Amino acid sequence: MTIKEQYQLLSQQLQRLYTNGEAGTITNWVLEHYTGLSRMSINTRGDKLLSNHEIQIISKALNELLKYRPVQYVLEEAWFKNMAFYVDENVLIPRPETEELVDWVVETGKPRQANKQILEIGTGSGCIAISLKNAMYQATVTALDISEAALKVAKRNAEKLKAPIDFIQMDFLSENNWLSLPKFDVIVSNPPYIPINEKDKLDKNVTGWEPGMALFVPDNDPLLFYRKIAAFGKTNLEKDGIIFVECHQDFAKTAQALFISEGYETILKKDMFDNERMIQAKLQ
Repeated sequence: MTIKEQYQLLSQQLQRLYTNGEAGTITNWVLEHYTGLSRMSINTRGDKLLSNHEIQIISKALNELLKYRPVQYVLEEAWFKNMAFYVDENVLIPRPETEELVDWVVETGKPRQANKQILEIGTGSGCIAISLKNAMYQATVTALDISEAALKVAKRNAEKLKAPIDFIQMDFLSENNWLSLPKFDVIVSNPPYIPINEKDKLDKNVTGWEPGMALFVPDNDPLLFYRKIAAFGKTNLEKDGIIFVECHQDFAKTAQALFISEGYETILKKDMFDNERMIQAKLQ
């Protein structure tokens, strides 16, 4: 089978689940990953024959993709801030909007990066913590998560990407655990913020595969994590320290109001899709 024939087969099959554009993107990603060829080479070398091994592993990948398994989990790879992160079903797939949160932290803190203490709450794959360490190399970065399996993924990425991070397994919602943590100059988090009643609105490749504990919060308490982070900041944020959080676009103003009610000065920022998505909060 040639590359062109394999491309057509993958694309046609994936169009059963995805739009033509999405199917084409996934097809290119799969072929690049398993053949080692660039997208340009895939387009210009369509007559090149694939090996039997390549055909077999691509066929296996297609079978997984047709079960709505996200391509990032199939390939065990997701790109974030120009770095390839290992991902599996124990962690959320990094989103491009979250890169903007990282950029905001760096833009705000880089001039004062020396010896700064940064904490990420709910690290998952480690993409935020590792990206911050990469950009603010003199800072000390601590990242915590309740999931041992997620921390295993994050540690693997930190080792691969040569980013020294202090990882801690902890239930952040239990305030007794805060006593073991020092004060920080920057607290950053992309916490769970989707009410459970919105689960049916999400795509099957999200609800069927990504970890629910990293996505959902109780319907009656959608600001659960923001309330806890605001309280934590009062005891564990250094003077002039800053909190950065990603949030649900429908609850962004409500989350901002929560921080204001707790004595914070805030900035609400839109993402690349013009959705209110990020909050910066500083104690007055």
